[in-house]
Amino acid sequence: MIPRDFIQTLLSRVDIVDTIERYIPLKKAGGNFVARCPFHQEKSPSFSVSPVKQFYYCFGCGATGTAISFVMEYTGAGFVEAVEELANQVGLEVPQTHSNDQPHNKAQDQLAPLFECCQQAMLHYREQLKHSSVAIDYLKNRGVSGEVAARFGLGFAPDEWRNLESFKGAYTDSAWIESGLVIQSDEGKRYDRFRGRVMFPILNAKGQVIGFGGRVIGQGEPKYLNSPETPIFEKGHELYGLTQAKESIRERSQVIVVEGYMDVVALSQWGIGYAVATLGTATTATHLQKLMRLARRIVFSFDGDKAGRRAAKRAFEGVLPLLQDSKEFSFLFLPESEDPDSFIRAHGKEAFEQQVNNALPFSEYFFEVIGEDSDLSTMEGRAKVLTQAKNYLEQIKAPVMSALLREAIAKRLGVTVDLVKGVVGEVKVHTIAKRTALVPRRDQPMSLASRMLVALIIDPSLIERFGYPEHYLRGRDEEALLAVVDLLRDQSGPVSPQSVLELLRGHTHFHLIEEALRREWVALEHTPQDELDLFYQDGLLRLEEAYIGARVQDLMSLSQERVLNEAELVEFQRLLKLKKKR
Repeated sequence: MIPRDFIQTLLSRVDIVDTIERYIPLKKAGGNFVARCPFHQEKSPSFSVSPVKQFYYCFGCGATGTAISFVMEYTGAGFVEAVEELANQVGLEVPQTHSNDQPHNKAQDQLAPLFECCQQAMLHYREQLKHSSVAIDYLKNRGVSGEVAARFGLGFAPDEWRNLESFKGAYTDSAWIESGLVIQSDEGKRYDRFRGRVMFPILNAKGQVIGFGGRVIGQGEPKYLNSPETPIFEKGHELYGLTQAKESIRERSQVIVVEGYMDVVALSQWGIGYAVATLGTATTATHLQKLMRLARRIVFSFDGDKAGRRAAKRAFEGVLPLLQDSKEFSFLFLPESEDPDSFIRAHGKEAFEQQVNNALPFSEYFFEVIGEDSDLSTMEGRAKVLTQAKNYLEQIKAPVMSALLREAIAKRLGVTVDLVKGVVGEVKVHTIAKRTALVPRRDQPMSLASRMLVALIIDPSLIERFGYPEHYLRGRDEEALLAVVDLLRDQSGPVSPQSVLELLRGHTHFHLIEEALRREWVALEHTPQDELDLFYQDGLLRLEEAYIGARVQDLMSLSQERVLNEAELVEFQRLLKLKKKR
């Protein structure tokens, strides 16, 4: 659980304009910024971002929220992940608090020894590197400086069976086996997994060591050896070098995905700090989602041999369901005998970056894939291409790219677009479920309670100046209003509108609060202060009247079942007097 005060601190440090511009281009329009809404299709900009209120609002689909809301909605991230992403942008560390009865604590306690083993091993391997002339010479021959080696925490595991002997419990404590650093044979003997290898620590998003890759020096198999999957390390979730590359990736809004650890290190040595590597697996959806949150353009770099081509096709197939019209995917194939490490050492940084800039766009590679082993001069070949295209187009959710590919297929095959659509189908417009309807018309009014809670979010000072509903109110909208009231009353100081919304995230009626904002934000935000004050004061009176009427009715119904007691009778008479006055 993230502390409430941290959420407020984060939102006070984050600028929503900067945050959203990391994902979509914004244009200044008066005091606000505008863009075409990323949450629904539109031709003219209706998506507005207020730097003063630190809120965004779409006049077309009603999407509204804070910087946290935008990151969650746009990237599909969870709340904690979105908070961590924004905190990282402004240099804040996310604190965590957990109650003693939460299972999270128990799980963390169980994982802590594994993190500790990996951290100790990394420090040990780094120290061993200093004393190994063989490993130092190997890195020097690969052009790796001491500075870059330190940046990636490179180390060395001597070619011995029990290198970790200096650590207490290394060959008796099960944590060393669970962390993947020690192996136990069928006979019960325990020994080191990594021996005679240059060591590459693998870090998670928090910078914790969770595993290793080891590169053999000289002859030996396997050339690269990775940690096995453990409770803290899943290959399909992690990318080597991402922790070190994040800043460069954001600056350039571009990332290169390579195949080996050494490629990442070598590129960094030459000043290309925006490269990451998969960990001996195909690029997964989780990998892609992480990278798409950071960069507009993702370039896959593969060797030009058959294995590289197979890997490229797997990456291509992984991209299909995640394509977005605002993102670019490209495929770079180096000469058959080259990899990024060897190429940049032989040809230099400028030549490599030229290769990156000229990488094959997704659309071009799409035609390479569907046209593989097909003779377009024959009817059979064109039919095969259309059939293959259908399989891939069905997975693409990016509407513009999907439509353009249909037109391009028709042009390349020399057929009509209608024929292509008849075979592969029309473009499917995928929208976010919550955004399928446009903003409801004003003749579909929200309840008074819903409008009042929006007024309180826009101007939390209304409570201090005019008070709040003091009685229990029936109805879901009324309960949502009371949730906002309770939150504001609990605050010891001023609270911003965006903080109010985010602090209520997770509340039972949060969806009602979001819906109220979606429908009433624009009208109330542009209401002059004196009119907003009058609306709120009038709302308090009307809620009080509603409470009195409902309570009188309750007491009347109760009196038909039994005789009212003295307290109930006094209350009934008092409420009747108040009702007559109003």
